[in-house]
Amino acid sequence: MTSSGTPAPTVSAARLRRDLEHVAGYGATASGGVSRTSFSEADRQVRAWLVNECEQAGLALRTDGIGNVFIRLEARDAAAGTPPVWAGSHLDSVPEGGRFDGALGSLAALEVVRRLAEEDVPLRRPVEAVIFADEEGSYHHLLGSTAVAHGFAADELARLRGRDGDLLVDALEGMGWDPGAATRTAVRPGDVHAYVELHIEQGSVLESAGAGIGVVTAIVGMGGGHLEFRGRQDHAGTTPMPLRRDALRGAGDLLVRLPEAARSVSETAVATCGILHVEPGGANVVPGLARVQLDFRDSDRTRILELEEAIVAAARDVADRHGLEVSYTRESITDPVPLNPRMQDLVATVAADQGMKTLSLPSGAGHDAQNVAKLAPTGMIFVPSVDGRSHSPAELTTWEDVEAGANVLLATVHALATE
Repeated sequence: MTSSGTPAPTVSAARLRRDLEHVAGYGATASGGVSRTSFSEADRQVRAWLVNECEQAGLALRTDGIGNVFIRLEARDAAAGTPPVWAGSHLDSVPEGGRFDGALGSLAALEVVRRLAEEDVPLRRPVEAVIFADEEGSYHHLLGSTAVAHGFAADELARLRGRDGDLLVDALEGMGWDPGAATRTAVRPGDVHAYVELHIEQGSVLESAGAGIGVVTAIVGMGGGHLEFRGRQDHAGTTPMPLRRDALRGAGDLLVRLPEAARSVSETAVATCGILHVEPGGANVVPGLARVQLDFRDSDRTRILELEEAIVAAARDVADRHGLEVSYTRESITDPVPLNPRMQDLVATVAADQGMKTLSLPSGAGHDAQNVAKLAPTGMIFVPSVDGRSHSPAELTTWEDVEAGANVLLATVHALATE
């Protein structure tokens, strides 16, 4: 029940499952995973599907300048300019990712809006399903929600490149959009009443505890940047090992030191390199350049900066040992964010009312919610991940947990939109 005294409807579990299974086909890989980078052909296809679904449901859809999608349900009883309730996530994936990461929260938000519309539920606030672009950070960590929370200047956008080296502004033009509009995406604090995001846990805490719903207390902070090691390109057969200035060997030495750098900061700090670029890229050529793409995280901003310093210090030591030059470019720092206590209480109450066992826990993964939390009271709902697997074709959440999480999301949004 809500402050209006009207019970919330429930989701169509069959339709939500149909949507999730269908969307998994956009960018499907032979391994059973999904590769759906923002602004790719697979992304175009899923956006076209969304437009069709909204047309059939009689829902208004708009896309902002950077590719965020807003699916809006107006409220009969709302005064003009009443801030909406947002629910959503993202539809892009990591390479060879899973079927549920982002997609669950986005399609459950679509289902929430559809069910409220179908039942003609009296609302005091509009509701919008929001699907953020490039959450997985091909071009920038949490690109779409960063554009909403902070905005980007034209010169910042012009510098952003994807993991394949393409320019963001070219990708936006390739979608038929005006890159200039990508500088006009910021939303003011107070323009959103509240935001709720449903997501798979991507870990094994809920499953181990036998809890069906996770109430997220905080979201980890993230840093990103790249190191460039420059040595000397030489012949692989005629250059003796002691005389080499091998940039890749230096990069490899650094990668071995990442665990030590993380341990020097805290027990929870992590550092990862998932992309390594080598030039000139010949099997019989000593590499002259190696670029290491970095992701580093902790629950405390000060420790994130300390971890960054520890990695750069290790890189300089490595460069000295191997006769290399090294440079570091920071790409982003996203602060850790505590989530709104009232929103945590609401999620917990709604889940308990539905007979669900809950557990409060922080998120070790980054989410768009940490950007939206700067604009409005924000909450997150986790559902269990089987064996804790994610960012992998093995990613799995049971259909029972999908339905339960979506119903908690719907009831939470309903409560917020009728208060």
